[in-house]
Amino acid sequence: MSFTLTILGSNSAAPTSERNSSSQLLDCGKGGSILLDCAEGTQIQIRKFKLRLLNIDRILITHLHGDHFFGLPGLLTTWHLLGRKKELNLYAPAELENLLNHIFTVSGAQLCYPIHFHAVDTTKHQCIYENKTISIQSLPLVHRMPCCGYLIQEKPGELKIIKEKVIEYQLGFGQIRDLKAGLPVTLDNGTVVLPEMATLAPSPPVSYAYCTDTAYSEDLIPLISGVHTLFHEATFMDQEQKLAGEKFHATARQAGSIARQAGAKHLLIGHFSSRYKALDGLLAEARTEFQETTLAQDGLKIEIR
Repeated sequence: MSFTLTILGSNSAAPTSERNSSSQLLDCGKGGSILLDCAEGTQIQIRKFKLRLLNIDRILITHLHGDHFFGLPGLLTTWHLLGRKKELNLYAPAELENLLNHIFTVSGAQLCYPIHFHAVDTTKHQCIYENKTISIQSLPLVHRMPCCGYLIQEKPGELKIIKEKVIEYQLGFGQIRDLKAGLPVTLDNGTVVLPEMATLAPSPPVSYAYCTDTAYSEDLIPLISGVHTLFHEATFMDQEQKLAGEKFHATARQAGSIARQAGAKHLLIGHFSSRYKALDGLLAEARTEFQETTLAQDGLKIEIR
């Protein structure tokens, strides 16, 4: 399986004409479609990049700074206007539920689809959702207010049957199913076929970690060890490291350091300060620590395989 990630917004608090504030859409195939944060203008970005607005199953909000959720009331209302029927699951700090309820009360909005709100404890690393295909874990981050990232992981697949072994052992459907599940089977002649005799290991499961907003913290490293693709904020260049620390943000070099220490395969950096018109310096700085780094620019689409 693969995930498809689309960057909807890559800037920090104040959007620019070229970079919207934080939001990403992660298509997990059979695992569903997940919106990560929802800055002002997110629904416009979804339409701009020709994505399926009504397909989103879950929304994950990291924290309650406006550049991460101010687009949410508008998006929820648009779905009502479009006649959405499918239920929505919303994961966020507990305070957001009361805020949304107040907005809909004073505006007289009555949504025509069910929303299930799941309060996330941002101080805990825990599984907040799983189905047969994926799991989602919260990742405590270090910011000026309660904040967490999210790790979305594909669940390990079944063993792969070797076609030649099906013929050699004359395996039936039930025997193939058992071997793929890791169980030995006994043939009619009494021969025991172990899984390792007729199967190959499954493809490594894909995983994506979304870590914004946060100061540099090595506490994150064991929680995302071996992650395939890591998004880590890089609000500032390293010459602004003191300012980054004061605002509980990270530099591009620090993001690269986290990716390297976590053994990530790929790093995306984003949440850029509006002071940077060009982003080449941020990219070069991150690559001093971790070469496989990409800029998370608006509209970028990445296959995570």
